[in-house]
Amino acid sequence: MRSGAAYGGASQSVPAAREFVAGFLARLQHTHGIAVASRAAGAAELVVSELVANACKYAPGPCTVDVELTGTVLQITVRDTSPVLPIARAAEPGRIGQHGLELVLALCEGVEMQREPVGKRITARIALQPATGPDAARG
Repeated sequence: MRSGAAYGGASQSVPAAREFVAGFLARLQHTHGIAVASRAAGAAELVVSELVANACKYAPGPCTVDVELTGTVLQITVRDTSPVLPIARAAEPGRIGQHGLELVLALCEGVEMQREPVGKRITARIALQPATGPDAARG
């Protein structure tokens, strides 16, 4: 399954993107019977909020959000018009704000950032169910 949405880059884009992802996950569960752990749903909504907020703040113009289910992993891809790739900052206990990318990296199975002919693409992968079995404790 796959779905996409485009946003104008205004502050209303963040809650709209969050609702878009929540709706996609609800359809996975209710229409297709795919289990989505509540932790994964919360992580997906937070990740898309952070990525779209950064796109609205640092990239002029619109952004797009694409979500795709690949096996049991949700891929969230945000594209914007700025070619500048974000950089995770070192931990600073007194810093207020600018922790979005740190949160995204902590919540996801993987994050890929790539420049495109116009702007950049950031893809975050979130497992819909926690890992189980003997290798789960290593993860």
